[in-house]
Amino acid sequence: MTVSGLCRASSIAAGLALGACSVTGSAPQPPPIASAMPAAWAERSPAGAVVTAPDWWRRFGSEALPALIAAAFAANPDLAIAAERVRQAEAQVRIAGASLFPELHFGAGTSRRETRPDAGGWSRSDGSSAAFSASYELDLWGSHAAGERAAESALRASRFDLETARLTLAAGVAGAYFQVLSLRGRLAIARENLLIAERVLAVVEVRVRHGVASALDLARQQAAVLAQRAAIPSLELQERQTLYALAILVGRPPEGFDAAGAGVTALAVPRVAPGLPAELLTRRPDLASAEAQLDSANANVAVARAALLPAIQLTGSAGLASDVLLNFLNAPAATWTLGASLAQTIFDGGRRRSQVDAAASRERELVESYRRSILAALADVESALAAGSRAADQELLQEQVVEQARRALRLAEIRYREGADDLLTVLDAQRTLFQAGDQLAQIRLARLQASIGLFRALGGGWTMTGPPGAPAPG
Repeated sequence: MTVSGLCRASSIAAGLALGACSVTGSAPQPPPIASAMPAAWAERSPAGAVVTAPDWWRRFGSEALPALIAAAFAANPDLAIAAERVRQAEAQVRIAGASLFPELHFGAGTSRRETRPDAGGWSRSDGSSAAFSASYELDLWGSHAAGERAAESALRASRFDLETARLTLAAGVAGAYFQVLSLRGRLAIARENLLIAERVLAVVEVRVRHGVASALDLARQQAAVLAQRAAIPSLELQERQTLYALAILVGRPPEGFDAAGAGVTALAVPRVAPGLPAELLTRRPDLASAEAQLDSANANVAVARAALLPAIQLTGSAGLASDVLLNFLNAPAATWTLGASLAQTIFDGGRRRSQVDAAASRERELVESYRRSILAALADVESALAAGSRAADQELLQEQVVEQARRALRLAEIRYREGADDLLTVLDAQRTLFQAGDQLAQIRLARLQASIGLFRALGGGWTMTGPPGAPAPG
């Protein structure tokens, strides 16, 4: 090729490359809310709060919970599924990266052919051949590089999804365990209330025998005892069902599974510092996953646009051929070829252009999905902060309600023994105490669940260790 021909070819290649830049596009733009996060939270932060850490579940002061979470990390099926998806994404990265290298092939064969024309004598011909070939598609438009970037972004997303699964699993185990303990505490309260009702029943029976109380009082108190006794099996069933659900989270069969602990009163309720709203973008793995998926979709748009441009492929081969069976030493014939081909689709009914439109629409969809994830993350933190502060205030008030209800029942029993009040006053005091004690246990559980929700909403101590485009740690 002459110098002028090389110049013309270079000019054409430069023009095609500039055209490719306009086709393959640019990096995705983050949604406006990602760059305009609120300056502060609407809900107040708890006083004396601590910063969340990767082992946040140890802040509750439970000896059994860390062991349960460790067992769940080791045996939970959903976590194992997420880990396998990471391995699949790693394989896809290797597959996409292989397109950047040439393909090498080797083939060898031998044959024998015998013919007998017109019933004459048989004639035989032998042949052997061996060939080495190579092919390489020039990535002028960045299609293969974009495909590799899409695979790498998908890999980052799968790793972030694995971290999200770990955080979700830890929160699920903690929530289920605390619910088991809460139900055990409620069972203890119900059994205590049953003892109180039976104690009052004994007083009523004595008064009936002495003729100072009617059979109606006896029937009413017996009904109260039976009602309190009937509430226990329902709580026992809930405790068993929640324990079985916890066993599944831990990756254990329900048979023979148990969790230590008798109630939630001994647990601490940690106060968590939420930090700044903008920090959520680097503290929540689900947001990092949404961002990585957006980058992968942007790369797929580049792949679809590059498919509109011509493909240039280089090929080469070298081989030996011989007319002797399984022998290349008998004066073999040597051949070699070099070639280059250019292919451009002239008409495909708009299929490739539609693929570009579909990929671009998918990118816009993921932009909105990312924006929705950010809004949901902000709402998660606000809801957890609101639930924690309100539940704390409610627990203080409910403790006073229980104390006054217990005092009211004690006074009502005394007045009933002395004949100053009827049994209806005692029944009402019993009912108030029973309900107040059960509600206090549920409020305590709500505080613990709000704390778990805040840890989860803040990412559970997870932090992105590099820029958004960097590979996530394995």
